[in-house]
Amino acid sequence: MFAAQILPRARERLATVNAAAPVKEAADLMSKPHTDLVVVCGQDGSMVGVLTKTDIVGQIRQCIGGGCTAQVDTIMTRDVISCGPDETLQDVWSVMKSRSLQRIPIVDENRRPIGIIYARDALQYLLGEVESDEALLRDYVMDVGYQ
Repeated sequence: MFAAQILPRARERLATVNAAAPVKEAADLMSKPHTDLVVVCGQDGSMVGVLTKTDIVGQIRQCIGGGCTAQVDTIMTRDVISCGPDETLQDVWSVMKSRSLQRIPIVDENRRPIGIIYARDALQYLLGEVESDEALLRDYVMDVGYQ
């Protein structure tokens, strides 16, 4: 199974913001349900970083008074782990597990974001794949044959 197979769900969770946008704009995006990660894009639309709620809270803690005017590119994470639609979910899950990541952006060949994979989604699809394999093996062993 490939990352491309869960793109419909991954696209629903994609939120992007321009690198020069104020942090408040990213915070507004994150106030929506199921938006825990915002992909930061450069002028050409390619991914240049990501922003999490932790990044925003850290910035707000440093603001004095009501004048928090920082731009997204000053607080975003620049070293981003991403995957392509042609990568297997098993490989994506392995990276997520080894790096303790809950979400990974999916990018196209030009590094433009096309979705976000959540760990829970990857696990659900992988579990479904294993259950299907188990059913086929059980039918084969029970001499029912493949259906």
